Amino acid sequence: MKYIVIVPDGMADNPVEELGNRTPLEAAVTTNMDYLARSGTTGLVKTIPDQMSPGSDIGNMAILGYDPRTCHTGRAPLEAANLNIVLADNEVAFRCNLVTVTNDEMADYSAGHIRTNEASLLIDALNGDIGLKGAKFYAGKGYRHVLVLAVEDPKAYCAIKTTPPHDILGKNITPYLPKGPEAGILLKLMDMSKEVFEHSAVNQVRIDLGENPANMIWLWGQGTRPNLPLFHKKFGLKGSIISAVDLVNGIGRLAGLDVINVPGATGYYDTNYLGKAEYALESLKTKDFVYIHIEATDEAGHNGDIKAKVNAIEQIDKHIVGTILNHYNEHDNVRILVLPDHPTPVKLRTHTADPVCFVMYGKGIPHDGSQEFNENTAREKGLKFDSGEALLNHFITKYL
Repeated sequence: MKYIVIVPDGMADNPVEELGNRTPLEAAVTTNMDYLARSGTTGLVKTIPDQMSPGSDIGNMAILGYDPRTCHTGRAPLEAANLNIVLADNEVAFRCNLVTVTNDEMADYSAGHIRTNEASLLIDALNGDIGLKGAKFYAGKGYRHVLVLAVEDPKAYCAIKTTPPHDILGKNITPYLPKGPEAGILLKLMDMSKEVFEHSAVNQVRIDLGENPANMIWLWGQGTRPNLPLFHKKFGLKGSIISAVDLVNGIGRLAGLDVINVPGATGYYDTNYLGKAEYALESLKTKDFVYIHIEATDEAGHNGDIKAKVNAIEQIDKHIVGTILNHYNEHDNVRILVLPDHPTPVKLRTHTADPVCFVMYGKGIPHDGSQEFNENTAREKGLKFDSGEALLNHFITKYL
């Protein structure tokens, strides 16, 4: 049996007035996802455990069959893993966003979705100009980077209260700056970054082009080295993971999945949707399982861009779900599961912890009477799961 999990990040949403009180998923043309619903089973799953933040780290870890309550040590260590950073026992990793702050307000959590080559120059400048002992910045992709601190008491640094910058768009940053007994070094680094970036040639060019400059770093999502059981030992399957996001690839790498880098996968609206499907199908020639993550839907939610979110859903349906469906027939030993990791409602522009809709289809999976795939149908018709781990176990082992 071949197992395919497709995760449009943040796809779930609330009814939107501009869409006739439909969600973006309801408004989008999703011929292929609806076919999965008409031939399979829909439902709701709680990917975010109670009392945990509704982040993509939590949601994707849960969908991959791991309990975040016992396996999660922080977001940044997962991103660090995909950058081949091996954290020592005395090291704490922090997510480091390049952001645009205007008049003390968080204007842009991504510095205009800064390009990776530009961002790398800024990260190099931080390492060269700040020179703080025990602190090192690592360049990731786009606006997403990692800071590693060597400290005497990692638990104290993990206890610092930090806030994701995408949660405070348009708000004064002062109440959301890092807080806690050990927060001083973070505040110092964030303040020093302003000076490093102020006269950067990268930012001067961006301003000249009418693009948001990266005028500050924002540190958050910290944690220590995680330890995940290997996926093939847990589920008896060897697999691969496809994403443009270090966070998701880091989870896969720690779980022992092969990380597949797809040319043109950007983590934004312009990502290579078709390429992700093609590389996934190629990987299944030798593997049993593939996990395909798409970030575009989440970015549209954070940007409050209704049109972009609907379009991203349609691109995923056509180029990823459609391509995979066209490759197999209904008698093949294959199963497909489609679901987001959490909602990112366009009107809220941040994540919520609400249960998300899913559809599963394939060999042995019964039809539950659904005619289309969306939040409402899944709520009315389908199965209910209390965790991502329970859903994945059901998907892999039930009806065989």
